[in-house]
Amino acid sequence: MKKIIATMIFGVAAIGMQGAAFAADPAGAQYKADKKKADADYKTAKKKCGPMKGNDKDVCEKEAKAAHESALADAKAKRKGAEADKDARKDKNDANYDVAKEKCDAMSGDAKDQCVANAKSKYGK
Repeated sequence: MKKIIATMIFGVAAIGMQGAAFAADPAGAQYKADKKKADADYKTAKKKCGPMKGNDKDVCEKEAKAAHESALADAKAKRKGAEADKDARKDKNDANYDVAKEKCDAMSGDAKDQCVANAKSKYGK
């Protein structure tokens, strides 16, 4: 019986220490703060798109989303270090490509085809 109680106490203490270690993780706290700021900035940017119409509104929303994804990618890369850097660059590239494609929607014919081709070549698609 004493062994069971001792094991339970040890288990609870070990779990408590893990929680304290996580709470003391400054990178985790910074990541949460960066993520919260990115979310707030995204909401603000998206509100600015509200009165716009048509393709201008679509482009504005894509730009807001691209900025949000970029900020989240930066926060993740800052937290995880070098291994997340490549993923962050890819996420930013994809978001910027989406914005470029959306801008092409305002065009038609050859101009649109050329715009899409330029976006594909610029962003490696």
